[in-house]
Amino acid sequence: MANYTAADIKEIRESTGAGMLDVKKALDESDGDKAKAVEMIRVKGLKGIAKREGRTASEGLIAVDVRDGEGGQTGTLVELNSETDFVAKNDKFVALGDEAVAAAVESGANEPEELADTSFGEALTNAGATMGEKILVRRIGRVSGEAVSSYMHRTNKDLPPQVGVLVASDKAGAEVGRDVAMHIAAFSPAYLTREEVPEEIVANERRIAEETAKNEGKPEKAITKIVEGRLKGYFKENVLLDQAFAKDPKQTVGQIVENAGGKLTGFVRFRVGG
Repeated sequence: MANYTAADIKEIRESTGAGMLDVKKALDESDGDKAKAVEMIRVKGLKGIAKREGRTASEGLIAVDVRDGEGGQTGTLVELNSETDFVAKNDKFVALGDEAVAAAVESGANEPEELADTSFGEALTNAGATMGEKILVRRIGRVSGEAVSSYMHRTNKDLPPQVGVLVASDKAGAEVGRDVAMHIAAFSPAYLTREEVPEEIVANERRIAEETAKNEGKPEKAITKIVEGRLKGYFKENVLLDQAFAKDPKQTVGQIVENAGGKLTGFVRFRVGG
């Protein structure tokens, strides 16, 4: 029987993210040699990559990078996915998230596929092999401005951040930037301003509001006002500057930013699997 301890199993699990049975089997086959066991786990993992292609990777983390640049700051978010939360909270996986966002920044990549030709592409393949799961970069987001504020939220204290938000603003807006980022994390607006809402969506919302009002038997003279009121409700729900501010619902986010003398220029919000 191979000579190894529970501590050896724990060490290899933490370094590779592999399951307990896989680790024990590798140690048995390598006669307790930890280095050989890790190599065997990796080799077997590489052989199993094709089999994992069809699996769903819906767990994971959000990684962030904000750095100074010419004329202001640029923030980058990356969503890195795994199949299970066991791998998602593994230190190696968390470190891979940092590598992913660093690679996105250094390469200027906007799409995950663009990372394949970087050194990170090989690291991603190797990670999937050693951890025995489908691991992938799902998306990359980026904003730039005079200032970029960030907020990372853990939906589970045992897991890495699963919600990440970046807010771009002028320097004055940075005063409330983090508070706004926290608001975005909670209320997930779809647009920054009303002007960003596509015309076809506005037209569709107006049509639905009008048909609903007529079906409710509202007076013809009142329908226009009712439609505009319901459209305003849509904006309050989906447009950041129109939303009631989380910390002070009596004011909108737009009013909070205006009171600070600032201006928001963009935002991005990622939620793992969202």
